[in-house]
Amino acid sequence: MSAKDIFHNAARSALENDGWTVTEPLYLRLGDDQLRIDLAAERIITAERAQEKIAVEVKSFLGASAITDFHTALGQFLNYRAVLRIQQPERQLYLAVTTEIYRTFFRRDLPKLSVQTYQIKLLIFDPVTEVIEQWIN
Repeated sequence: MSAKDIFHNAARSALENDGWTVTEPLYLRLGDDQLRIDLAAERIITAERAQEKIAVEVKSFLGASAITDFHTALGQFLNYRAVLRIQQPERQLYLAVTTEIYRTFFRRDLPKLSVQTYQIKLLIFDPVTEVIEQWIN
């Protein structure tokens, strides 16, 4: 199990402020392995009368090396997404990062290439105002 990320509560509040009903954490089990995704959220889309479900892994990228943090986050994301596709295919997985990390790190060549190659969905949020600034699908 992973430790709660420093921006966990801000990401949760940003989702709630955006109209999502948040439950946490989302536990998944595959064989002998148990996985813990930081947040699960649902909201009703009134125009379509359908339920939209997401899972959100929150990452701070405040370690000694942003690249090392990214490798860890990418590995977790890909594993979580693989299990979600089997067990909860209706739920879309997002990697949540702060606006600052998105602007300074995710615009570099390697993160951009990986996000594109692995089709990583991003949720960009401001941890101070607790507002979702961008969804990248």
